[in-house]
Amino acid sequence: MQLTRYTDFGIRTLMYLALSPERETLFRIAEITEVFDLSANHVSKIVHHLGKEGYLQTVRGKSGGFKLGKPADQINIGVLVRTLENSLAPIDCSKPYCRFSPNCQLKGVLAEAVDAYLAVLDKYSLADVVSNRDELKALLPDLSIPVLEL
Repeated sequence: MQLTRYTDFGIRTLMYLALSPERETLFRIAEITEVFDLSANHVSKIVHHLGKEGYLQTVRGKSGGFKLGKPADQINIGVLVRTLENSLAPIDCSKPYCRFSPNCQLKGVLAEAVDAYLAVLDKYSLADVVSNRDELKALLPDLSIPVLEL
């Protein structure tokens, strides 16, 4: 099962924020777009959604931005994926319609697989997936150094 880019980018954003829980300044969309080379429009939608769901605390205005809305150890990855994904259905039997659909046992097998997938994700928090904080931070660009464009 593959997550949508929306969910992937949402998780990456939360991971990035969780790497600096002591940070006093708010994070900004431009920072996320620069670090992960993403569209500002896409990140804006994700941040808005994460804010509505309580994963982020957002502040509007000139000095606004966002930060984690709750501690990383209270953000369950399985719940987060369920929140961000539009559908967790592994197949769509209606497009095109499958003649086996009325009596298909594959749907049940796939539903069981999705349940197992989510059960594994339910075992982990955001804090768990960033527990190697130093290694992850070493992979990030140093945004405090201005990049010179040629």
